[in-house]
Order: sequence, then C-alpha cells, then structure tokens
Amino acid sequence: MRPLLLRRLLPALCSAAVRALLARRAVPMALRPAEGAERDGGDARSAAPELDGLENIQQKKIFKENEEKTQQREEPCAADSVDSLMAEMPFVDTDIEDECAMHATSELSIKKKRKRTTGREIEEGIERKKKKNKQYQPNYFISLPITNPKITGGIQAVQDAIIQKDQRLSRAMVHPGSLHVTMLVMHLSSEEEISIAVGALSDSKVFVEDLLKGKRVDLSFQGIDHFRNQVGFVNLAENDHTTLLKEIAETMKKIFQEKGIMAGEERAFKPHLTFMKLSKSTELRKQVKKIDSSLYEDFKTHYFGDEILHRFDLCSMLKKKQPNGYYFCESSIVFGEKQAAEPDDAELVSLSKRLVENAVLKAVQQYLEETQNKSRQTDGSPAKTEEAASGSKNESDNDNSKKEP
Repeated sequence: MRPLLLRRLLPALCSAAVRALLARRAVPMALRPAEGAERDGGDARSAAPELDGLENIQQKKIFKENEEKTQQREEPCAADSVDSLMAEMPFVDTDIEDECAMHATSELSIKKKRKRTTGREIEEGIERKKKKNKQYQPNYFISLPITNPKITGGIQAVQDAIIQKDQRLSRAMVHPGSLHVTMLVMHLSSEEEISIAVGALSDSKVFVEDLLKGKRVDLSFQGIDHFRNQVGFVNLAENDHTTLLKEIAETMKKIFQEKGIMAGEERAFKPHLTFMKLSKSTELRKQVKKIDSSLYEDFKTHYFGDEILHRFDLCSMLKKKQPNGYYFCESSIVFGEKQAAEPDDAELVSLSKRLVENAVLKAVQQYLEETQNKSRQTDGSPAKTEEAASGSKNESDNDNSKKEP
C-alpha cells in the first residue's frame, strides 16, 4: 500500500519542487525586493485616483515594467517544460514497489555473500597459517651437549625434589642424557637440505676456531629460571665466555642462512639449559597450566658446575633418540681441549673390558667351588676337592696377572 501511494505522490511532489526552484531562479536577486514593492504597488493603484503628480506616474511605469519582465521570465516554466524535466529524471519510469523490493533483496544478498566470503577468507587464512607453521616448524637444531657429571647430577637432584612435591611433573622432566644448550634451530624438509646443513656445520668449524683462538671456554651454570611458567631451565652466568658463545651462535646462523637454510629465530639468542617443560606431555598440559616456582625455590641460586665447550652436533628433533637418551645426531664438529683428551675414552673402554673379564673369572671360580663342594659331599674325599679347587684358583690368578698391565 505504501509503495503505491508513494508512486502516485512522487511525480506531483517533484513537479512542485521543480516549479518552485525554477521560479526562484527566474527572479534575479536585484529584483526580489520588487515583490514587496509590487504588493505596495497594488495598494498604490487602488489609491491612484487620490494621488497626483509625476512621481506617481513614474512609479506606476516602473511597477508595470517589472511585472512584464517577471511574466517573461516565468513563461519557460510552463507545464510542458516541467514535464520534460521530469521525463529526464532517471526514476520517472521506475516502479517504486519493485525498486524497494529489489533494494531489500539485493542488500540481503550482499550481506549473505559478504558473510560467506568473510568466513571463507578466515578459514583459508587459518589453513594457510597452519600450513606455513607446519612448513617452517623447526625439526633440527645445533646442540651443545652437557657432559659434566656434576651438572647432570645436580639437575637430577632438582628434578627429584620437584617430583616429590608434585608427582605429575615427572612427565615434564628432560632425560639426563638429553641435556643440552640449543645454539640454533632450523627446518630441513629433505635429505638434500640435511646434506647442506651438514656441510654448513662443517664450514662453521673454521670460523668457531677463529673466534676461540685456542682459548678454553668454560660455561658456568648457576641459578634456575622459567619461561612463562611453562619451561624450567638453568641459567648461564653472564661473563666473557657467555658473550663469546653468543658470537659463535650468530656466526653459525649467518653461515647456515648463506647456504639457503632457514635457521635461527627472530628473538635474541638466550643460551639456557632446559630440564623441565610442560610441552613434553599433552595430557600433562591439560592438568597443569603453570609450573609453581616454589617447587624449586631451594635451587634458585644453586651453582651446578662448568661445561667446557668442545663439541657441536646437528641433531634431529623427530628421529629416534640414542640408547643413552641423546638425540639422533647427523653430524658433529669437535674442537678445544676435549679433542686432545680423546685417548682417555679409549683408556676407559680398555678398563671396562678388564673389569668385565675379572667378573667373568670370578663367576667361573665360584661355579667351580660350588661344584667341588657338591662332589666332596658325594665322594667323601675332601683332600682331592681342595687340591682341585686350589689348583683352579692358582690358574685363574695366573691368568689375571698376565692380562693386567
């Protein structure tokens, strides 16, 4: 009903508006005061018989001329002229009801389309972000392994103390064999990139040795801190050696990037030794949102020991770890004092072999004695049994004396 009424009234309203506009334009600004004068002129004409003189006659002539000019200017504003102007307007043939319905429908359609488009864009953005994160998520890293028994033993003491207070956190503890300082992280997506990374690590050795200049680097571990109560770690004491370690990390980062490996992070390198993190267990993160710092309050300033810088490893985060708990290692570079002490490891192996041999001999000796005791009880000849036992004992002692250096 309303659109029909608007359709009927709109032409008349527009016509009146156009006429008023054209009439206002037809009268110049200079002549508009004459309208009032025209009304006064009507009174003057009614009183004309009573007035005499030239002044009244001239005034009549002026009023008459103004009236003629006004009529001439108003002549173009005839009805047919207004109709022609109305015909030129874009909405003259438009059905108001259809236009209103069309506008409402199109607006609703635009809103729905915009909503669908926005939702699709959000979903596509999330998918792109997930794909990008998966594509560039680190899966390899350069490790500085921690091998000092004093440090690893101290960290195990901290872990045990925390677990005694909260058993759930046992799943958050890092294995002692996995303890390390991360120098650099990277994403390697193929065997070719792994080979490039191995070459980059090998090239790094020359630059690292140039920075070391034959000096021994002692890294002091003291005090415990955390990252957003999600990760517990041991701090490296700030000194010249720690500064040198940061320079080495920056140098290695540049070498890897020059080889085309996306290595490093945007944030500044902060060397630390992680011993506990909630991300090790998905179930644990549902149960424990934050690690209570009071659990390791007694060790916050504890001195754990020094680690001599001697080796860097290219390790995988995803491949199966070694039996001792350390990460799968693609390649390593060795330098410093530990390299010269390599024969000590061979000596340890030799000593271990001797210990095993002695243990085997003792087991054999014990077995022989037990056998002889059984035979003594059966035969009733203790003398022969003792002689055999003493003879076997002498033979085993002679064998031991020959094998020991």
